[in-house]
Amino acid sequence: MKQQEITDNYNGILQQPIGSGFTAFSTATDVMNGIDLSGKTVIVTGGYAGIGLETVKALTTAGAKIIVPARDINKAAKNLEGTKNVTIEQLDLMDPASIDAFARKFLETNETLHILVNNAGIMWVPLQRDLQGYESQLSTNHLGHFQLTARLWPALKRANGARVVHLSSFGHQMAPFNFEDPNFEHRDYETLQGYGQSKTANNLFTVELDYRGKQSGVRAFSVHPGSVIGTDLGRVAPMALFQQMGTHDANGNLYPEVAKKLKNLTQGAATSLWCATSPQLDGIGGVYCENADIAEPDLGNIDHQYDDPSTLRGVKPYSVDADNAKRLWRLSEELTNVVFKAD
Repeated sequence: MKQQEITDNYNGILQQPIGSGFTAFSTATDVMNGIDLSGKTVIVTGGYAGIGLETVKALTTAGAKIIVPARDINKAAKNLEGTKNVTIEQLDLMDPASIDAFARKFLETNETLHILVNNAGIMWVPLQRDLQGYESQLSTNHLGHFQLTARLWPALKRANGARVVHLSSFGHQMAPFNFEDPNFEHRDYETLQGYGQSKTANNLFTVELDYRGKQSGVRAFSVHPGSVIGTDLGRVAPMALFQQMGTHDANGNLYPEVAKKLKNLTQGAATSLWCATSPQLDGIGGVYCENADIAEPDLGNIDHQYDDPSTLRGVKPYSVDADNAKRLWRLSEELTNVVFKAD
């Protein structure tokens, strides 16, 4: 089968690097070189801190108009102060009514949405539940974005070439999706398992969204940004977790030799930006990417060492599995009570 005849990434058939020319050290500036987004409209959830903020800055520099949905309006306004062509709107991904209100307001403008970056997320939190009783990492990282993408679908279709980027993580390797008990109602809560399955959900959603959406010109990608220093993503995680992984000493300090191997924020944003804008990905979709290239499958052939972030790579087959992707789509519709006809 010729490459151009492959139209989706079911079962990871497209999961091979394409030789993009970029590396783990490539920056937002590197991947955006020559990219002109004048006249384009972009939504970046969580685009006011960490990787999301760097993503927004790079997109505005390229000429895009950006809308940043934010749960904390004041924090967003402070962090985005002085950034041109950015509008901040209220959105809480754990509140379905808030998601609908945000999407409705955007759709009423009749604007075209060219790029949607589902960047917001939480990590390694204690057991919390949303208004419907769903576990918070699944609710924020996947279900909220599933509903948001569904509601914004008419504007994405209008672009006739839109891209949706999901911020996943190497953390998907911590757990497959537990279809029997996704909300920890019948098992003990383990935050790493909750995080892992939410990131696996990001990958599976990407695979199925791309399969269903490509006929409407919408392609989807999931991203491992790398191990990045300077984010606040793990701010509530117990230090014991980091010490267990060998990244921090007994006093809670990051080992200097580990810090030297971490990406900075602009390097962390590079893969999201590459997936959102690069012509190298024209005609490709549904893939999990890292280091501004398509990731290779992890079939047990990669030796992962948490004190060496460069080894934290590869995509697990269960997170690009066709049956799992279809099953998650159905479950997501059921849990959100949203019928998502992505065609």
